[in-house]
Amino acid sequence: MSFEAVTLAELEAMSATEHNLLPYGVVGFSQDTTVNVYNATEARMAGLDASQVVGAHFFEAVAQCMNNFMVAQRFQDEPELDDIVPYVLTLRMRPTRVRLRLLARAGGLRRYILVER
Repeated sequence: MSFEAVTLAELEAMSATEHNLLPYGVVGFSQDTTVNVYNATEARMAGLDASQVVGAHFFEAVAQCMNNFMVAQRFQDEPELDDIVPYVLTLRMRPTRVRLRLLARAGGLRRYILVER
């Protein structure tokens, strides 16, 4: 499933093994931003082990560089969200251009950020 085509329902239905096989980063978090999905691709590219990330608040403890109006605020303001945005990761790394896909639905179990480097 490609970065552009995968759906929120498909992400929800995948096992951890299936998440780990995706060629782009996958971060899934609850309404309070507690991370409960962190795939192997994102762990490798970000240099963070899943054991460090799962259970942490995503925007406060893991990806403070996304805690802004372009990413975190959109999840608060838009209950239905499926958008791809160009972005530059900067926290503790050389600035890295990526594409982020922001996925959420009202009443959904999780919200997702997909990261394509």
